[in-house]
Amino acid sequence: MRLLPLALLLCGLAAHAQMTPVGRWHSVDDKTGEAKAQMQIAEQGGQLSGRIEKLLRKEVDPQARCTECTDDRKDQPLVGLEIIRGAKKAEGKDVWEGGRILDPESGKVYTLRLTPIEGGAKLEVRGSIGPFWRTQTWLRQP
Repeated sequence: MRLLPLALLLCGLAAHAQMTPVGRWHSVDDKTGEAKAQMQIAEQGGQLSGRIEKLLRKEVDPQARCTECTDDRKDQPLVGLEIIRGAKKAEGKDVWEGGRILDPESGKVYTLRLTPIEGGAKLEVRGSIGPFWRTQTWLRQP
């Protein structure tokens, strides 16, 4: 009987540990609902960064480059490209903000907010420029 409370505590800790953007995600096309790319988000020094690990759409050249980028990522391969930079956890909330996210298709860089939802199974990724914003929902991968 002593093991049951311990097991419940460990399950609760595992669920809480998933309320973070850190991990592997599939971005989803807004129009088709299909997975576009596999992303890896990592934390270092209290800041998040995220890279494209794999392109998932069949029609996309795996050797594609960020031809629309205008900064240091110009003409860099999409696979391995850092698209998330500098997001930090907001105090007292399960929200990471203050960073930037790159849309490699347009080359535009947006202010970023990341919010884990549904127990960390999904991630709301909001990019904004001024009063305009767009939110995508990414799916956590094992």
